[in-house]
Amino acid sequence: MWQAKIIGEHGLALNLARPGTPDHAGSLSTDAEARPDSRRRKAARILIVDDEAHIRSMMGATLERHGYDVQMAASGNEALETLDQNTFDLVLTDIVMQDGNGIAVLDRIHAQQPQLPVVMVSAVHDISVAIDAMRRGAYDYLLKPFEREHLVNTVQRALEHRQLLQENHNYQENLEQVVRARTEMLRQAMENLEHSYDVTLEALGDALDLKDSETEGHSKRVTAYTIALARAMGISPAEIKVIARGAFLHDIGKMAIPDEILRKPGKLTTKEQEIMREHSSRGYHMLRKIPFLAGAAEIVFSHQEHYDGSGYPSGLRGSDIPIGARIFAVADTLDAITSDRPYRKARSFDVAREEILRCSGTQFDPAVVEVLLKISNELWFELRSEITNQNKRYSTFELTGIPRPPQP
Repeated sequence: MWQAKIIGEHGLALNLARPGTPDHAGSLSTDAEARPDSRRRKAARILIVDDEAHIRSMMGATLERHGYDVQMAASGNEALETLDQNTFDLVLTDIVMQDGNGIAVLDRIHAQQPQLPVVMVSAVHDISVAIDAMRRGAYDYLLKPFEREHLVNTVQRALEHRQLLQENHNYQENLEQVVRARTEMLRQAMENLEHSYDVTLEALGDALDLKDSETEGHSKRVTAYTIALARAMGISPAEIKVIARGAFLHDIGKMAIPDEILRKPGKLTTKEQEIMREHSSRGYHMLRKIPFLAGAAEIVFSHQEHYDGSGYPSGLRGSDIPIGARIFAVADTLDAITSDRPYRKARSFDVAREEILRCSGTQFDPAVVEVLLKISNELWFELRSEITNQNKRYSTFELTGIPRPPQP
């Protein structure tokens, strides 16, 4: 008699016993059966696959005495059909069978139910076969003939392994749920903080309106027009929010301009015009150090640039001007022409469209002008009415408060 133990890739002991020794299947191991521990393992379902009826019967009877729920299959094909119709906690399958083979069963389980442990059973005393099975995903390997105690211990280890895998899977799922919940809480907190910022910005805009009566309501209108144009141009909602804040705060630098210049009823002198032009850079420096408004600050700085490079403060040209500033320039002129000024009455949207078209390619980006001309005047009337009447459905920075322009 001889015995050898071979350690497989999974660190599992494979018990190889020469046939005909006393330690073979059919011997009674009272020590193993004296530890039923059936209360913990009673619900475990085991599928036994073997084309030898006496082997199936011996394995099934042994495991049933230990409280396991056992089902049997006489071939690989029958096993695959059974697996399609039932759920199991463990599969023990012979490798070589007349109808199908255990490797096909193993491959099917490993592909579809990787957490279901499979123990290979074979009379082939070839370590390469065991190693190949484990590489394919087998949990352990039993050589015929085997002790009943060895069978029971192998099953117990395999089920404990499955339980650990399931507990780990449940832990991962619970962890993912916690992460998702925390992420949602953080997202909601950021949205609330962002809303608080926007309320503060609206207060700043109202303060500017009080300082410069000529621009009363202008910031909200031009912001709404800018959002409508940006949406029609296919700009992402996240970028539109940045552009909207830049549009709303475009004149924030005027709060640093002396009142005698800002409120002067007559024509400004050359020196006064130079000071007035500083409002772009002053506004930029007011906002640039605020991370929340860094993108908006760039639009504030560039909102007086012209497409042909004739604007200020940097004389930027074409695509060098931020897209938000190019969109704003058109929206700003649209509102300026259609609003009352101390020196003239408001003109129609048709007049504004003609004037903007005339300056396409010089003051304005032709692509933005093209989009403006495809939007009907009804949208601009609706937006102006929303803001003028302080309709509660309108919110300066909420995209849902701005009607979506019809697609051209």
